[in-house]
Amino acid sequence: MNARLRSVPLLAALVLSLPALAAPNEAVSKPVKTVVQSVRYNKDVAALKHFGGEQQARFLLGDAWDKGTEAQRKEFVQLFHNLFAKIAFPKVRDNFKNLASITYEDPEVTGEEAKVASTIVIDHPMKKQELKLKYSLAKDKAGWKVVDVVVLGDSMLTGIRDDQVRPLLKDGGWDALLDAMRSKDKELASVQIK
Repeated sequence: MNARLRSVPLLAALVLSLPALAAPNEAVSKPVKTVVQSVRYNKDVAALKHFGGEQQARFLLGDAWDKGTEAQRKEFVQLFHNLFAKIAFPKVRDNFKNLASITYEDPEVTGEEAKVASTIVIDHPMKKQELKLKYSLAKDKAGWKVVDVVVLGDSMLTGIRDDQVRPLLKDGGWDALLDAMRSKDKELASVQIK
């Protein structure tokens, strides 16, 4: 068999393997894209399924996470996601009313953590705006989950931790934190998570 014919199966195998090589990048990017589209189209429950609740909670509570009971930790994650969906998602949807485009860069993967950068162009009649976002993800047994997003250089979770969670923990521990979250959730009872 001549060298030219032998290279055909090798070339075919290489071409067929390219989609498989690209698949890990898509596996990392897909949760981000799903969250963005779900929030955009008012599918908040679907968006929340792609958040890493425990990873977010561990970051927000630090050492206090391990001091909470299983029931407290479970309630915290549930309340955090409810409040996040009720407060942040409507604001995001409002910005998306004038969405012109979203582009995503290839993920940067380091072990069980990844970052996905995106550029969102908002074409508001008064002002065109370009936002650069960077999503942090973590891999668990269920796959990749969105943990944080940095907008204009500010980490969403860092702001929530420093401005809200830490002061409540300092003043009254888990009880004060959960009481405040329950109260806010009750206050926002009219906001539906779909």
